[in-house]
Amino acid sequence: MDDLPTWPTGRLLLVAARLVEREWNHVLAGHGLTHAGFLVLHSLAEGPLAQRELAARTYVEEQTIGPVLERLERAGHVTRERDPADRRRMVVTRTASGSEVYDALIAADAAESIIKVRDLGAFRDDLIRIITSIRPMEGGSR
Repeated sequence: MDDLPTWPTGRLLLVAARLVEREWNHVLAGHGLTHAGFLVLHSLAEGPLAQRELAARTYVEEQTIGPVLERLERAGHVTRERDPADRRRMVVTRTASGSEVYDALIAADAAESIIKVRDLGAFRDDLIRIITSIRPMEGGSR
């Protein structure tokens, strides 16, 4: 790893992302969650959402969100009910148990403890700039 300074920026970013993801998944597994499950709990912080909306907000494919929700439901972290206004829609709500596990991870700064940078705020700002500069180009020509 002595050659890290010679690596292209893209390679540094990809390797760092994979290493952080591996560590983060280990932390989440200790709480019985997957990364997708954590994203669902985060997205439900403001209140219930339709299953389709939840898939879009978490960047999880619609066919993938069902099994994620089933695991969270079995663990008691979410409930799913038919929308009384539109019986075709499933509305997902975070339970007290889901809030507890989510809040415990946030309170412990679990993700931030993995990332060792001098200025976390500036680092986060840089990541947000990267994401927002690329995201509008998704699905279109570059």
